[in-house]
Amino acid sequence: MGATEFVIAGLLPEIADDLDVSLSQAGLLITAFAVGMTVGAPVMAVATLRLPRRSTLILALVVFALGHLVAALSSSFALVLVARVVTALATGTFWCVGAIVATTAAGPAATSRALGMLLGGMTVATVAGVPLGAWLGQLSGWRGPFWVLAALSAGAAAVIGRYIPADERREAPSARAEFAALRDVRVWLTLSSMTLLMGGVLATYTYISPLLTERAGIPAGAVPVVLTGYGLGALLGTTIGGRLGDRRPLATLITAAAATTLVLLLLTLLSPSPVAAVVLVTLLGMTGFAPTPALGALALRFAGSAPTLASGLSGAAPNVGIALGSWTAGIALASPLGQAGPPLVGTVAAALTLVPLTALALMRATRAERPRPHPRAAADQSIGCGPQAIG
Repeated sequence: MGATEFVIAGLLPEIADDLDVSLSQAGLLITAFAVGMTVGAPVMAVATLRLPRRSTLILALVVFALGHLVAALSSSFALVLVARVVTALATGTFWCVGAIVATTAAGPAATSRALGMLLGGMTVATVAGVPLGAWLGQLSGWRGPFWVLAALSAGAAAVIGRYIPADERREAPSARAEFAALRDVRVWLTLSSMTLLMGGVLATYTYISPLLTERAGIPAGAVPVVLTGYGLGALLGTTIGGRLGDRRPLATLITAAAATTLVLLLLTLLSPSPVAAVVLVTLLGMTGFAPTPALGALALRFAGSAPTLASGLSGAAPNVGIALGSWTAGIALASPLGQAGPPLVGTVAAALTLVPLTALALMRATRAERPRPHPRAAADQSIGCGPQAIG
């Protein structure tokens, strides 16, 4: 599920040629997935509260597999676009429920470790899944990765059906309590930071393949290698950001946002150089993902004792940024700016992230916390929905 959202970034030229659309139109496949995740994370989390968790996980994986089969068999760009939205709805549902299942199984003493393992799955997807998908797409055509993802998700559904225990239905939490968590302005400042930062980073990453091949002159066969560097940078950034964010969250966030802005600006200016492009793409993964753990932690902290809806929105917020960022970057790509357009859009979005982060710092946000729920309750309620929120 982590690989499927961004594997298209390495396959855009092949998809555009095969479906007879422009590169900017093909990029809408990432935008559509982000829109589906935006809706799927909070809405599907609430909609499935009364369903058995094991059944919800299996159903989400089956829908995920079917969505990839439809895309792999289709020659219509519109149908592939719809399949991506449906697949994203399933992904949002799975992440929300899967986080609850994992933390419940691990117990209160190991909640953070369980969430860290889920985030590790996303990191593996970034480091290995996306580059491997791009490589496979170059060998077998862009449909190849879709067939593989469908098969893997069907296998995962069988494993979950075998090893995840059945559970009893539970009552939905109070809607009044959930909406009360949204009254704190710090929640919205944190969500807007997620939206802007991830929108800036992924606006650039959506069109990284044409930037590398057409602007930097890197051979298409080397793109998966560059994407591996981006993934390794993301792994390092998440690790460093998680450790520093526990001690100085706002200082870590402001520094990372400023560093991301600088990297994106340099990528806009220096990407005609292949060496500079490779180094800056790797740095983008590191600086862009370093804020993820601290942002997720702040969203849960500010949500108080009833954060189900707020944490669902913390899964949707980054995908709002991805949707808007990739859409705006597509317009910039088709403009006279060409391949320099997407990283320029990313630069502006990352710079704007400093506005809500500075507001949080001025409010001394980390010093005026509301009481958090008992760890057991947190494992069941305070789970961010979506991969970014889990971080």
